[in-house]
Amino acid sequence: MFKDKKQTVMSHTSSNQTIIAQGVRVEGDFRSQGDVVIDGEVAGSVETQSSLHVGETAKIHADVKAANAVIAGEVQGNIFVQETLELMSTSDVKGDIVTSTISVAAGAQLNGHISMDQSAVSSRPKTTKQDEEEQA
Repeated sequence: MFKDKKQTVMSHTSSNQTIIAQGVRVEGDFRSQGDVVIDGEVAGSVETQSSLHVGETAKIHADVKAANAVIAGEVQGNIFVQETLELMSTSDVKGDIVTSTISVAAGAQLNGHISMDQSAVSSRPKTTKQDEEEQA
């Protein structure tokens, strides 16, 4: 649909949710502060500061970054999730994963490495000894 590789900033609806419906193919780099639901096809990169839901009919050829994610479709690319990643039984992931917590349902397909390095996924600034003393 879009031939030029370009960066697109997702618009916000009143519910702060962006939906890429089944039958829609999108190319580019996407960033959102709200929830993102993908049931169509995406090529490029996907980044949200909130939750990502990849439906059973979705085909993603992109690196993915999210605070939380539920994947039920196909993802070819690396996945970086700050908090919790759920791979549903219908998911097919080909790429490396970095997350704090992962849940993999029976039947999920996963080909890649998993890293559960807390420091790599933490978006919170590290506290200093002085910060800890002030909180005490």
